[in-house]
Amino acid sequence: MSRFSVMQSQMKLAEKLTILTDRGRGLLARLYNIKKACQDPNSRPAFLSEKMLEPCIRAIEKKFPQSEKSQSVLQPVDQRKAEILKVLSVYYTTFKDILDFKDHVLNLFTVIASVHVTFDITTNFDMTKSYLDLIVTFVSTLLLLARVEDRKAMLGLYNHAFELAHQRSEPAFARLGKMVDDFQSPMKKLAEEFIPFESCISSALFSLLHLYPRRNATAAQWRAQEMLSLVTKPTVLLNPAQSETMRCEYLPLDTIERWIIIGYMVCPTLLQSNERNHGLWRPALQNSYCITLFRDEVLMFHKYIEVFFASIKGFSKRVAEVKESSNVALQQAGMLHKERRKFLRSALLELSQILSDQPGLLGPKALYVLMGFSFARDEILWLVRHVEHPHPKMKNKPTTDFEDPQLPELLFYMEELRALVKKYYQVLQQYYVQYLNGYDAIVLNNLVKNLPLCPEDESIILSSFVQQMESLNLKESNSRLAECLCRTKD
Repeated sequence: MSRFSVMQSQMKLAEKLTILTDRGRGLLARLYNIKKACQDPNSRPAFLSEKMLEPCIRAIEKKFPQSEKSQSVLQPVDQRKAEILKVLSVYYTTFKDILDFKDHVLNLFTVIASVHVTFDITTNFDMTKSYLDLIVTFVSTLLLLARVEDRKAMLGLYNHAFELAHQRSEPAFARLGKMVDDFQSPMKKLAEEFIPFESCISSALFSLLHLYPRRNATAAQWRAQEMLSLVTKPTVLLNPAQSETMRCEYLPLDTIERWIIIGYMVCPTLLQSNERNHGLWRPALQNSYCITLFRDEVLMFHKYIEVFFASIKGFSKRVAEVKESSNVALQQAGMLHKERRKFLRSALLELSQILSDQPGLLGPKALYVLMGFSFARDEILWLVRHVEHPHPKMKNKPTTDFEDPQLPELLFYMEELRALVKKYYQVLQQYYVQYLNGYDAIVLNNLVKNLPLCPEDESIILSSFVQQMESLNLKESNSRLAECLCRTKD
């Protein structure tokens, strides 16, 4: 093993990506709760609305992130500093944790760029997915932070109360105030921060070029490809459904589109450097008009991108493309997704009928079931998201493309398939236990033996894979399944 490879493995980059992504999702939940609390008069900190503190809050927000020095202005804060510190400590801690999260994420991205990691979703699925997920989580956190209207008032009040109580500023306030001020308009600052990481992001996004067009196919293309059909090729009915990119086949479409849209938003110069990027960028812009940031917080991205690109010199052509894509999305996306749901109703009906009659096919055709679930989930979530968040241009223009009285039928077929999988899980279990130790273990063993140059530590790991696969049996699998079910119930 080369010194370079050893260095990468010792850095535990994959583990750090996973930990930081989970950390970011937790911060998103806390930030979301703060935003909702501040919007609700019943849960908003009472002193933020009090007449006595209004002049003080206005002065603090005006000078933010600098501190207000006038004692006459700060007198109401001095009188209630204990209450302010107690109530705002939870909010302030969340903002401090976001600052800490930002530092760790940018540091990890810098390390990844410095060791020249090349990402490819088709060959290194987990690492690439974790990297793109962390980018989306990081950007979503800062976009949501900019939506918390009272952030300057809360941070400034807490710092002044802390200063009055301890005769010094809160240690993190200077950097925290700078972060909030820098990300007042998040995309401009984010684009600057991500310049050193463009090469890594470019390789990760380029790897989607073969995946996204296939996942974003129209209903007509699905019909032409006989997607999810078991009866069109009866001669291969018992053959296992396989793919070189198995986990990519049921990767959520909305996840891929968030990667693409946010990826090019933070690295806009990629759109100028290579025309291939537009094979991802334009279809993603034309497929919808909003993406999810967190729960019911969405980004109406066309206008947002227009404003951002308009501030970049030489991007007038890109602005025109975004406007054109916005019109396409408003006029055509609704019908495109309606046709997909229509196709999926018939495809899942056929799938559930055949599998209920011949449950033994669940083994070799499990991939079809997973793909059917994934496609249906994509379309249901797309419809719900766009119905709940209508575009401003469409509010007074009712359209049947966003109405689907047959949606319960699609949900019913999904539930039928789910019930079949639960009922006949032993068919799946037995099939894949036999497949692993009767085929995969043999093939992997031959590959390991024929590797020309394999370091000893890697050889030990690969050999242990073979041994575990060869030792698999139904009894052991059943006991492990029982343990998992017990843990789930607990």
